[in-house]
Amino acid sequence: MTQQQSNPFDIDNKATRELWKKWQPDFREKGKDKGDFKLADFDPAAKPFSKGEKADNKALIEQIAEQLDPLQQVFYADRRFKLLVILQGMDTSGKDGTARGVFGEMSPLGVRSVSWKAPTELERSHDYLWRIHQQVPGAGEVVIFNRSQYEDVLVPVVNQWITPEQQQARYEHINQFEKMLTDNGTVILKFMLHISKDEQKKRLQERLDDPSKHWKFDMGDIEVRKQWDQYQRAYEQLLPATHTAWAPWTIVPADSKTHRNLMIATLTKEVLENLKLQYPEGDPQLSHFTVE
Repeated sequence: MTQQQSNPFDIDNKATRELWKKWQPDFREKGKDKGDFKLADFDPAAKPFSKGEKADNKALIEQIAEQLDPLQQVFYADRRFKLLVILQGMDTSGKDGTARGVFGEMSPLGVRSVSWKAPTELERSHDYLWRIHQQVPGAGEVVIFNRSQYEDVLVPVVNQWITPEQQQARYEHINQFEKMLTDNGTVILKFMLHISKDEQKKRLQERLDDPSKHWKFDMGDIEVRKQWDQYQRAYEQLLPATHTAWAPWTIVPADSKTHRNLMIATLTKEVLENLKLQYPEGDPQLSHFTVE
């Protein structure tokens, strides 16, 4: 079994670490009950990681994205860890944009993205985590989940397809599943992209107004939008229930696309640096070998 040497989330940068905690649904240190958690307490228009004007933040994102590339290269060679990045959020919250803007500079070698849709007939014939387990990262691999196993404690809950008892059981299943992954060397970064209802309206309308974006639009998005309040409540239940020491949630204010990418890029870089990655030792004989 692969053991992580330290807590990858206990990053060295104290200021960033303290700021990060403010955007996590963690009530252990706040003396509150998980039922008190409200997304309304987290402003989707906030920019806690901003370093100045929009142009300054965009430049910083590009800089961090370029720094993530060599980190991923060492990560791939090191092979002690796997990285699973979960991007979860309402429609138009920016899951695709984050994957491009934050991870787009990484080498395709050892990096892949998985976009989750409604389960197929084959997937429905198995337990709901079966298809998820097949796509988790291998040694040295970075995998970005566009949606995730959390769809199975969102859609069925909102549509009342499962009972409250089944809902609670699924939270525990997911927590234990993620614990098993982390015990075997997987670092799990979970980001909930938090946008406002008004911002979603704006982005959906932009897709309608631009013919080149019609492929992104689905009338099903409108039906889901009608269930906005129910989905917010489902998130308010799942986030504190599945926020664990081994796989913590981060709520990312995402009304600003630039800030969203900056926050995720910053935290991903900090976590990767905290792993103290290193290239493996080569064959000692190679130091005396000359190519003729």
